[in-house]
Amino acid sequence: MASVTLQNLTKTYAGGQLKAVNGVSLDIEDGEFLVLVGPSGCGKSTALRMIAGLEEISDGAVWIGDDFVNDVHPKDRDIAMVFQSYALYPHMSVYDNIAFPLQIAKLPKAEIDRRVQEAARVLELEAYLKRRPGHLSGGQRQRVAMGRAIVRQPAVFLMDEPLSNLDAKLRVQMRAEIASLQHRLGVTTIYVTHDQVEAMTMGHRVAILKDGVLQQVDTPANIYNRPRNTFVAAFIGSPTMNMYWATLEGQGDSLGVRLGSHLLKVPASTAAQHRGLSRYAGKRLIVGIRPEDIADASTLPQADAANTVTSKVDLVEALGSDVIVHLGIDAEAAEVRSSDSLDEIKADANKSRCVARFTNKSQVRLGDTATVLLDTERMHFFDGDTGEAIRD
Repeated sequence: MASVTLQNLTKTYAGGQLKAVNGVSLDIEDGEFLVLVGPSGCGKSTALRMIAGLEEISDGAVWIGDDFVNDVHPKDRDIAMVFQSYALYPHMSVYDNIAFPLQIAKLPKAEIDRRVQEAARVLELEAYLKRRPGHLSGGQRQRVAMGRAIVRQPAVFLMDEPLSNLDAKLRVQMRAEIASLQHRLGVTTIYVTHDQVEAMTMGHRVAILKDGVLQQVDTPANIYNRPRNTFVAAFIGSPTMNMYWATLEGQGDSLGVRLGSHLLKVPASTAAQHRGLSRYAGKRLIVGIRPEDIADASTLPQADAANTVTSKVDLVEALGSDVIVHLGIDAEAAEVRSSDSLDEIKADANKSRCVARFTNKSQVRLGDTATVLLDTERMHFFDGDTGEAIRD
């Protein structure tokens, strides 16, 4: 096992005009599970391939343990990579697919068999060792690819969107299995995905990329609760965070946020956590509030009327345990959402869309006028010019 250090890692194309990875620096600890996440084309797979030695480094350095590996051949970097496509040999049995890297390394047959049998036991593949990949399910093929990586006993695992080809139910199962396996083996792992749910549920830490630039590296909880900027805030969370232009009114411990015609009280506890807010009195800023921090006031024993908003319901998505509700509120949206089918749902004229996650106690229906409570203790504040979070 080993740590991995990236120093100003950069990859350029088109004669240096296009930077796919731009000055990424990361220290990944020995035994850590780090997830690289971001939208398609953000440079996460390119960064992984540079660590693996499959992509030439334009600038910067990669260290694996104490070894500088920029010019080291991939096979000599003591890493094992798991690809999205599984990359199994269809004419070989499961046993031979797992054993292949050991056979290439010319290990003794007894040692090869011991390692293959141990990997098969860990991955519950013992009953499938004589089968070929074509006779396995997608999840079983992914386990075989994992087994081939495990038997090498590498210092580092590199995984490039290994679950992308699986259906939703199997993805949930496999991400739990991979996280559990990494915990048992204790091998340093760098995992690339565009799926923020995978990132938040699997990684010890999450590194978020945008346009090749590292935006934030932190634990999943800190990224969710303390996003560094509007991009991170909007990218992490499903449905995405609601963001609006607002004006901060008042001074000291008596602050309010004006969203359109609504004036929401800022609790003293919230102001204390965002001490830099005092500098924005009378100024425009961006306020964010997550859907799960918006409640149906009719389901609550009491609600602070000062922090409630009355809105028309434009769409209801019943998910069983909770309900996703789309409303139109009097506020100016601060960010264009990423394109998907729900972006075509329009609020009333002069209204901005607000997405809320209610409990299944809510009885709201399409076309209703609902009173919603905004949890102002959970609001996020961002500078209107830079998009950076307002903290101290």
